Amino acid sequence: MIYVHSMLRAVQYYGDQPALSLGNRRSTFRELHGQVRSLVGTLCAAGFKSGDRLALLLPNGPAYIQLVYACSWLGVIVVPINTRLSTIEIDHVLSDAAPHGLVRHSSLPVPGVRVPWEVVFDQEQPQSRGESCPHPCYDSEAILALIYTSGTTGHPKGVVLTHSNIWSNVHSFNYWIPYREGGVYLHAAPLFHIADFPALFAAPAFGACQTTLARFSVANLCSAIETEAVNYTVLVPTMINLLAQSAEIEKHDLSSLQVLAYGGSPMMPDLIRRTRDVLPRIKLVQVYGLSETGYLTGLQDGEHTEERLTSCGRSCPGIEVRVADESGRLLETGHRGEIVARGANVTGGYWNNPEETSSAFRNGFFRTGDIGYQDATGYFYILDRLNDMIVTGGENVYCGEVEGVIHDHPAVREAAVFGIPDAQWGELVAACVVLKPGADLAEETLLAHCRRSLANYKIPRQMKFSDTDLPKSGSGKVLKRLLREGYWAGTERPI
Repeated sequence: MIYVHSMLRAVQYYGDQPALSLGNRRSTFRELHGQVRSLVGTLCAAGFKSGDRLALLLPNGPAYIQLVYACSWLGVIVVPINTRLSTIEIDHVLSDAAPHGLVRHSSLPVPGVRVPWEVVFDQEQPQSRGESCPHPCYDSEAILALIYTSGTTGHPKGVVLTHSNIWSNVHSFNYWIPYREGGVYLHAAPLFHIADFPALFAAPAFGACQTTLARFSVANLCSAIETEAVNYTVLVPTMINLLAQSAEIEKHDLSSLQVLAYGGSPMMPDLIRRTRDVLPRIKLVQVYGLSETGYLTGLQDGEHTEERLTSCGRSCPGIEVRVADESGRLLETGHRGEIVARGANVTGGYWNNPEETSSAFRNGFFRTGDIGYQDATGYFYILDRLNDMIVTGGENVYCGEVEGVIHDHPAVREAAVFGIPDAQWGELVAACVVLKPGADLAEETLLAHCRRSLANYKIPRQMKFSDTDLPKSGSGKVLKRLLREGYWAGTERPI
């Protein structure tokens, strides 16, 4: 269904306009459609049928986009694999998804799990044997993709997303980031992440050209924006932080960039202000969501006022977002609880995992695992992940609150707060901090800074300064599980 309403619509209305551009290579929508058709023939020749899975272990690039389109045409389920995973983690995904085929890049880890059909895309170009192509799949409830969760809380789970789920996200994408015919969208974030995946279908549906960034660096980003005259992109705050501190901004013409959307993790108010200073002409849009839901809320550019810089915005039309207590009862505005949601965008569950699917839903709402509240004007605020909340001496400590205070110190570049075991208090607050280049900061000085803003039980009792960046998932989220696990080894509580 989704190929018909995105790519085939583009061929009908924008056939000779640019669809995919990378350096000197450029394809119109009509040419891109022909390339996808050839890949469909290749997959048919390899024995792929509707409902089969094709795993992709590739960097961002035209081949990635074409293969996703070919899968959507055939009703094949695409399995995008996080390129930062280890071989063991990749094998877990392949074992769980049991794909008929794998298309991978030689620069990435070689999986140990074998599949019936495998292509190393940068070394061999599979050719179609001229098989006739079936009509594009037009089943809205057919599974389009298995997006595996980042694993911040354990083994990745395969989120089942249908054509209808992603099409709902296309509408949400256009609500928060209105497209225009002839615009250019840059895939700077990984295509295996839900922040960018819906844009694959949003761009052609609204007549926009796409370009990709195979590997993120500030220099690569700025060069792509200048060369391709990029109008829209989505970044995670980690990327924006690097951009806002870089001299590359002054070396490149970024005047084409109109909208910079961000999501995946909270962005501190200080970084928002700094981004405004260095990129004063662009519109900032925050989007909040999960692999299981796509976009849930957004904070438009004009809503980035001082009193709302910590808000993730309001829900998109067609999506109901509420706050619930521990029993699932919906709460009134101002009360803290778990963010829950329902709508056509929400997954039906996890692949091969009925137990996790059952626990993820309650009273018809999907449980996000995020703790927050809604204010009287309808804006949502995320305080923490449910499993990242620290309970020390019977008091709840929201990691996001402590991280926000630490981030306010001018010498701090990154910080992660998490709980560590303690015989007396149950848990203690710990922090891992990365300083800005050249900065010098004593632990006691930073603790004194925290004491000025936080209650005593929220002050980190253990603080580590790291010389390297905090560990992150492919979507830019800090993997607190890796920071915590050494402290919790041998204890009864899972992490």
